[in-house]
Order: sequence, then structure tokens, then C-alpha cells
Amino acid sequence: MRVAIIGMGARMATLAPRFAAANDAFRVTAVADPAPARVNVLTELGFEPDIYPSAQELLTAASFDLLMIGSVNRQHLDHLRLALQSDIPHIFVEKPVVISEAETLELARLAAQHDGRGRLIVGLVLRYSPLYRLLRDAQSKGQLGEIMSIEASEHIAPYHGSFFMRDWRRDSTVSGGFLLEKCCHDLDLYQGLLGCRPLRISSFGGRKKFLPEERPAVAPGCLSEMSPRWGGIDDAFSGAGDIVDHQCALAQYENGAVMAFHTNLNVADEFRRFAVIGTRGMAEGDFIRDYFRVTDAATGTRLVDIPEVASGSNKDHYGADAAMVRDVLDFIDGGQTGLPLSYIDALEAGVTALAMDRARISGNVVDLSAFWRAFDEVV
Repeated sequence: MRVAIIGMGARMATLAPRFAAANDAFRVTAVADPAPARVNVLTELGFEPDIYPSAQELLTAASFDLLMIGSVNRQHLDHLRLALQSDIPHIFVEKPVVISEAETLELARLAAQHDGRGRLIVGLVLRYSPLYRLLRDAQSKGQLGEIMSIEASEHIAPYHGSFFMRDWRRDSTVSGGFLLEKCCHDLDLYQGLLGCRPLRISSFGGRKKFLPEERPAVAPGCLSEMSPRWGGIDDAFSGAGDIVDHQCALAQYENGAVMAFHTNLNVADEFRRFAVIGTRGMAEGDFIRDYFRVTDAATGTRLVDIPEVASGSNKDHYGADAAMVRDVLDFIDGGQTGLPLSYIDALEAGVTALAMDRARISGNVVDLSAFWRAFDEVV
């Protein structure tokens, strides 16, 4: 399996060894990156990839069985356009797919023209997590009934928030915003559960912690963890960039269900949890604290109670990385006819995140009806 990587960033440096360990035929033979600092990860695996300064040069130099795109978010559309117009049979792209509603429509058109359904794979890894699969299993068994409302959160500790404020992700023109870059995972999960898209969204938030006036006299060492590479700065409290450090959003979905979503970058004791409440029962879980339980609404009986789901594998995306690698390789080899999500699911989750930021900035309720009509015309 001849594999090429565009953008040898931290995520590709994590995934490449996992893919190689899962399949002996997986070999990275080419990398496009103007400053490929993490190519040593590949050489340690025994690979000797050709290095190209641009995606265009890589794609015209050789043929590949799999292309993996890990470039910065604002470059994704350009790289996906080149990839879709090539003859590469499988294209894996890290989330988020694109960074605006206009780019969403453009990519949807391109994918429709160039067999995106059969070729595009998106790294929204939490769809593969054991916890999410337990949630879907409870739903499929009828333990939840029709979903009425969801309360969900993604919270990260100050060291991680500091990284976002020092990294290229601090600038929404590059990342698409914090909700899109970080929380599109969570938004995708609950849209997958509901099986439909949001129609109306409101949101509020801003930045209170990572500002010059909050700079500590002596910064704790944790605030220098996760050092950024490309486009990084040293000061998390500079006020640079425009991403938020806290935000709440409300969404009403096409089927009438509603969701309240909360994110914060300064949570001392992290949690990433959900409460899904249906007509027959409720499911609660936390990816970080690693539990799952289901309670019957009529009787109060605990139907499921799992205190440890993924054995504390937080660094592996709660057990999802390994599962995604297995499923993606099986899909490429023809053993699976589909994956837990499509590129269309990923684009819809991205639009939700973008609309939440649009609602926050405008102070208005965002109605997505017109956008979904335009989207459905091109997918």
C-alpha cells in the first residue's frame, strides 16, 4: 500500500505508526510539507519517503493507494481539490474538513463530481470510540426511545487551552474557530445519534482567561506543554487571535430535539460528558471520566452501568484511534462496505459549529434552512 501524506503535523505523526502497526503493507513513500520536522517519525518506522515542498508536486510525481491530508485547516480545500481531481482511490482528511459555509458548498460540489462517497474518509475519530458505540447500542435496543434533549460538553484543562492560544489554531481565519477545530467531534456524535441536522441555533461566549490582564506573575509549567510548531507564539496571554475560551450554544434539530452544548478551555478537572434524554430512558457518559450508564424512565431501573469503558486510554482518543485505524484499513481492503460516518456527515457537523459561531458573533438566532436547501442541491 503506497501512502502519501500532505502536512506532516502532529496528528499524522500519531496516526502513521498506528496504521503501520496494523498493516505490514502500509508504507509512506512520499510527504509534502515545506518544513517536515516530523519526518523522523517515518524514518524510525523504516520508511524513506520522498519529500516534496508542495502538494501539487507530490501528486504529479507518483501514484498512491492512499493519501492522508493533515495540513492546517485553511489548506484543506485546496488539497482536497487536487486529491479529488487525481486518480487516488482513497483520501483520508483530518477534521475539520473545511472552514466556511462557502467552502462546504464548494467541496460538496467537487465530491459529487469525483466520487467523494467512495473515496473520502474523514478523521472524526470519536464515532469509532467504545463509549459512542455503547450509546448507539442503547439507542438501537430501544432503551432511550425518541430523543427529546441532549446536554453535552467538551472541556479542556488550562494547559490544553494555553496550547490553543499559542498555536495557529488561535486564529479563526486559519482554524475556522475553536468550536469547528475542537468540538466538531462532539457535534458530529450527537447529530449521528439524532440522525438529522440543526435548523435553529443560538450561542454566547467570548474570552475571559487567556488575556494580558490574566497573565500570572509566575506561569505554571503546564502552560508551556504541547509546544506549537507552525505559526506558534510563546505567550498564551498575549490576546492574539480571535478564538473563544468559553462558549454555550443551543440547537433545535429537524426532528424537534434540542441540545445544549458547553465548552471551556480553563477547566481544572476536565470532563467531556453527555446526558441524552429520551422518551423511554436516559443515557449518561463521560469520555474522560470513562463511565456509561442507562436508566429506564418509567421505573428508574439502571439498565446499564459500566464504570470503566476504555480503561483510561485518553491519549488514544478513549480507545477510538485504534478502532478507526482497523476500520479504515478494512474499508480500503474491501472488507467493509462503509464506515461509521460519511464526508457529508462531517460537513454537516462543521456547518453546525460554524453556525454556532455566527450566532455568537451576530447575537442572533441563526436559521439554517436556506443553507441546507443549497447544500442538498449539490451533494
